[in-house]
Amino acid sequence: MTRVEVAIVGAGFAGLEMAMALRRAGRESFVVLERAASVGGTWRENTYPGVACDVPSHLYGFASHPNPDWSGVFARGDEIRRYLEGVAEREGLGDRLRLSTPLLSARWDEPGERWLLDVGGRGGTIEAATVVLACGRLTEPSIPDVPGLQTFPGPIFHSSRWDHAADLAGRRVAVVGTGASAVQLVPELARTAAHVTLFQRTPAWIVPRGARAYTDAERRRFARYPEELAALRAELYAEGEARFASRSGDAAASAAAEAVALSHLQAQVADPELRRALTPDYTFGCKRVLLSDEFYPAVASDAVTLEPSALARVDGGTLVSAQGRRHGVDALVLATGFSAGQQPYAELVRGDGGTTLAENWSAGMTSFASTVVSGFPNLFVINGPNASLGHNSAVLMIETQAGYVVRSLARRDAAGGVLRVDPGAERAYTAEIDRAAASTPWITGGCRNWYVDDRSGRLTLVWPGTVEAFRARLARADGSEFVPVTASGTPSGVGMSTAGHRARTAPDRRR
Repeated sequence: MTRVEVAIVGAGFAGLEMAMALRRAGRESFVVLERAASVGGTWRENTYPGVACDVPSHLYGFASHPNPDWSGVFARGDEIRRYLEGVAEREGLGDRLRLSTPLLSARWDEPGERWLLDVGGRGGTIEAATVVLACGRLTEPSIPDVPGLQTFPGPIFHSSRWDHAADLAGRRVAVVGTGASAVQLVPELARTAAHVTLFQRTPAWIVPRGARAYTDAERRRFARYPEELAALRAELYAEGEARFASRSGDAAASAAAEAVALSHLQAQVADPELRRALTPDYTFGCKRVLLSDEFYPAVASDAVTLEPSALARVDGGTLVSAQGRRHGVDALVLATGFSAGQQPYAELVRGDGGTTLAENWSAGMTSFASTVVSGFPNLFVINGPNASLGHNSAVLMIETQAGYVVRSLARRDAAGGVLRVDPGAERAYTAEIDRAAASTPWITGGCRNWYVDDRSGRLTLVWPGTVEAFRARLARADGSEFVPVTASGTPSGVGMSTAGHRARTAPDRRR
């Protein structure tokens, strides 16, 4: 059995930042568990043609590891994966990484006040005082329940599980979905496929991307003058924060951004009927706003047919739309997103009384500080409830959460005992989120988005504020969110029995 202070699950941006934050705080007793054979998270998994980040590259990186060598304003997926591999190497994390080590289960051991993690195989069991779930939110592909899908005779795969053995050149390819991945891969497929049929259930608001490559001279200057790189990062951060207004429902900002998007569509699509099919009928910002300079020209070309309705059924090699049109294709790509609201790792984690995190979140994810959950002692979740963004870099949120984890561990060390979230603090934080979200387009904008949990109608993925507001909110967390511990080590006001403690910490699901 391996014993550590902290077990981190996941080796993407969140897991690596957590490991670095622990090191900066002088905490060396940790391991990073990763189910795959290398670090990289979503940038290891997503390898579809055209995959790239839609956050400017010099903002989409760790503050502690600026990279002067990004190839352009927006980094390619393979570049980001290599960047993360380089960070892990420079930080000397090799001996802390447990690659090809999937988490099979994590169970809170009440008598021992520890987590027991089953990682199977030679890894056996890991005993940890603290667990940090850094598993990401876009990990489990969402596969639509389409009648006859299993009858399709050709290559079929999700965009995040790209089958590079399938040669799509010169073949008729269907793409289902018009979200962020589809907007990037459709133009690439249009260049090589015989024809692309694009199934669009709901059009997206799309604004110009403005991508360009950095020159060799620019990259040399970034390397030689780090203060200029820092100034660029600050400028990009400020631009991102300014975008929050248009995404969150500010009338003037939303109108201005919508005008930009409509002008972009008008300039790139000449056919008025096609333009109408590509024009959203919901409020700007309700769904994720996409960036592309290539998607509209590809859809407007002879290489692509837009099917402006959902895929209704599959009859062998023929796809039938919700409007009854039939399309014969040779290959099928599902760009249908992820199970973001119901995190797959939640089934594996059992807290007080054996309750799984999935059971605890059966009516939608809740937390305090978007990081800690009542009923799950000494457990932290990075990139979990209300920690996503629609306007700025998610790395900024990750860094803020990692700082909160380190501060909480220091408080635990000073006070002794176990960090147990006060259910009242979690309810109050959830109420804050609900109040802030109530008037935003995510709730009122007339669309269906992955930010809102269908089971509760609550905003559970996105933080309804700026990055600066998130930093300030977590900075105000002073430790009072945790149940006080008496001199005997028992949580104050809680009986000695596990049942009594469970009753104290069970979340209120009457919302």
